[in-house]
Amino acid sequence: MTEEYDYFLPDELIRQTPLEKRDASRLFVLHREGKNEHRHFSDIIDYLHPGDTLVLNDTKVLPARLFGVKEETKAVIELLLLKELTSDTWEALCRPAKRVKVGSIISFGDGLLKAECISERDEGIREFRLHYQGVLLEILEQLGTMPLPPYIHEELKDQSRYQTVYAKTPGSAAAPTAGLHFTKPLLEQLEAKGISVCYITLHVGLGTFRPVSVSDIHEHEMHSEYYEMSEEVANLLNETKRRGGRVVAVGTTSVRTLETIYHNHQTFTATNGWTKIFIYPGFTFQAVDAMITNFHLPKSTLVMLVSAFAGRERVLSAYKEAVEKGYYFFSFGDSMFID
Repeated sequence: MTEEYDYFLPDELIRQTPLEKRDASRLFVLHREGKNEHRHFSDIIDYLHPGDTLVLNDTKVLPARLFGVKEETKAVIELLLLKELTSDTWEALCRPAKRVKVGSIISFGDGLLKAECISERDEGIREFRLHYQGVLLEILEQLGTMPLPPYIHEELKDQSRYQTVYAKTPGSAAAPTAGLHFTKPLLEQLEAKGISVCYITLHVGLGTFRPVSVSDIHEHEMHSEYYEMSEEVANLLNETKRRGGRVVAVGTTSVRTLETIYHNHQTFTATNGWTKIFIYPGFTFQAVDAMITNFHLPKSTLVMLVSAFAGRERVLSAYKEAVEKGYYFFSFGDSMFID
């Protein structure tokens, strides 16, 4: 039941702005066998061993939150581009959705970009055909802002702080936040210790973060998200498993990609596609041996995923301990390592 994944979180423990130093956040070490430890993220190097492979999601968040006007009425409309369906056709969340019907045209930047509504869906979702001249990403960087989660109320002064330092492939509506703690020097230190570092891609959709609204979790339907794995990475991960090293996933997005591929092929392989995998207790992990993650929203699919890996009671007990010790939660909050 969804209620079994609820917990108490004071509002003051939702960090509103990122720390000055990415790797200065606290690190809650949750051993599936053994006592919990409390460190700082820069200490993650102590928990990774030569022969392990760290898997990071190199997706890049699109500055896809746009404010424009409806051409007919000049009503102000907010659009959040979620997913490109075909070339220049996008699924988007719009507000106020009731003002946007099929045929409505929203203009941004005095017509630099126009979005024509071609289909209406539930929950404020619409499909739009985009009209513009030039390169869409450049236009979004000029007109758009980062789509920060609704629990972040303060303005983000440096937009790059909602990107990982290794972000490369544009396409996400939200950051893979477990990776925000890494710095380039820390990644270099890990490699110098004999830990392999590799990259996969999963473009994060907003559906990942929404609380589960049905009481029976088996009735929840995940939104689909696009993923990719190269042959080089697949070979490295298979070799890691063969020699007895650990596959350490950075973030639930990496977990979902790795488990999707392994469950589909019973090995790591070069592939791409869409996943709607929903991981909750009872799931059999085949790909991931340890994970780095943040603290997640109550009753969310992400709490369920972590609970599937470490046990629901153990995870909720750890969350209670984290609250008592003043850890910060969610996107700009502290981190957790589970081995």
